[in-house]
Amino acid sequence: MKRLSALVLAASLAAVPTFAHAGALHTHWEKYKAGRAMKHLSADGQRALVDILQARDLLSAGKTEQAIPALYDATKRLQSASKDDTKFMAAESALMPASQHPAQPGHVPSTTPDAWVPVGGEWIASETLAPEKKAAVGTANGQLKTGTTQQAADTMQVVDEDVDFIVALAPLTPTQGAVNRATVFTEGGDAKSAVDALNQALGGIVFVSDDFIDSQAQGNGAAAPAPAKKN
Repeated sequence: MKRLSALVLAASLAAVPTFAHAGALHTHWEKYKAGRAMKHLSADGQRALVDILQARDLLSAGKTEQAIPALYDATKRLQSASKDDTKFMAAESALMPASQHPAQPGHVPSTTPDAWVPVGGEWIASETLAPEKKAAVGTANGQLKTGTTQQAADTMQVVDEDVDFIVALAPLTPTQGAVNRATVFTEGGDAKSAVDALNQALGGIVFVSDDFIDSQAQGNGAAAPAPAKKN
């Protein structure tokens, strides 16, 4: 647990004089974690990912002309995301992929530093979570995929359980290049090549733990190990 998190928890504990309030404290702590996780994401990066997914769906459905505005929007939003404070520089080989979303077999991480943009995230529910709470996690993940971050944070507040949050990182330069190629192919009426280019962009996304993103925000460097999860 990071120092800031420890300080917040300690302050909360000091304000709760009896064990009877432990449940309320846990709920407060989970709400804090949900809000903190959302702040690690790039708003423009999230919207760009939504645009990319929308364009791919339209192209796959044969709606080539309709996909062009989404590709234009993705290009603009990736450019805006390049100026976002949430991005950081690192070589892919220095990242720590989350075990829930490992890299594809045979993939060799790049050793060339690039800017990485947090374009999305996913809550990982434990097997012991109650069905209704698993459903809430699923709802929150669906909201994240559509870029409605605040709604996802609000949904997660009712879970009141320990869950993991992993962040989707997109390498900025390769992603921009793939979207540019997809745009050229789309404007030329080559939907298949455009879909292939967008799949390359999506295939370059790396999932890492929320703790890893925390270490980047605190300037601990890409090689800083994620802390062990507490039971």
